[in-house]
Amino acid sequence: MVKTQVQIPDELYRKAKAIAKAKEWSLAEVFRRGLEYMARTHPIDEFSEDWELPKLTGDHFNADFDDLDLKALAREDEIRSL
Repeated sequence: MVKTQVQIPDELYRKAKAIAKAKEWSLAEVFRRGLEYMARTHPIDEFSEDWELPKLTGDHFNADFDDLDLKALAREDEIRSL
C-alpha cells in the first residue's frame, strides 16, 4: 500500500468525516472506496492519449485578460445575484 497526502476543500473534508463516522470507517477507508468507485466508473481506456486543451475562439477569449479588473467584475456579479 502507498502512503500519500492530498489537499481537499474544507467542505469535502467535513462530508468525508461525516461519512466515515456514519459508516464506522476510517477516513482512509472513505477515500479508498471513493477512488475504487472512480476507477470502476471511469476506466482509463476511455481517455485518449491525443487529448489536447480546447482552443478558445471568438467571444470566449479576451486577449486583454491581464488588464481586466477581476475584483470589479466579481463585485458586479455579486450585485447582480442579489
